[in-house]
Amino acid sequence: MISGLCNKVFLKAIYDYHLYNDINTHYENPYEVASFENLLYTKCWIDTAQWHMEDEIRNPVIDPVVALKWKRRIDKSNQERTDLVEEIDNYFLNKYKDVKPVYSARINTESPAWAIDRLSILALKIYHMHEESIRPNVSEADLDKRKTKLAILLQQQTDLSLAIDELIEDIQNGEKYMKVYRQMKMYNDPELNPVLYNSKK
Repeated sequence: MISGLCNKVFLKAIYDYHLYNDINTHYENPYEVASFENLLYTKCWIDTAQWHMEDEIRNPVIDPVVALKWKRRIDKSNQERTDLVEEIDNYFLNKYKDVKPVYSARINTESPAWAIDRLSILALKIYHMHEESIRPNVSEADLDKRKTKLAILLQQQTDLSLAIDELIEDIQNGEKYMKVYRQMKMYNDPELNPVLYNSKK
């Protein structure tokens, strides 16, 4: 099943990142270039690094100048993340391009890649909630609350994985069809963000 592969690659990317636990670490993707696994690994690495960027910017005593630098870096990371999601959707579009949808075929609320994007973020939540559930010097009551949250996240991972596998199966069978609407993010585009294009004048 596709979700099992995704979860396996995501877990590897998260654990590989935390061997260094450094946002600036240059990583080596262990999967073949242009492979589906390579895309998944890169996607999750970006998500993992951005998770820690978001931690940095939430520091209540952060210097505003430093915060702005993190904000710009997060914007850049978000664009890279979006680009990777679209590459993953391109993989599925190409893989199922010869499938002819049945007359009653329906479209899904999101593409496979955007569902897989949520699965990547969920893997990160599970990793970090697990860390919090075994953190030393925390009361048993608080640890129990975190373990309850972890159990919910794990159930959500199971449910989302099943939903992704069912979506892919429906696409394979022509019972659902894909459309990919490019994100067309405006905040990074110097031709579409008025603050950016007015700054050129």
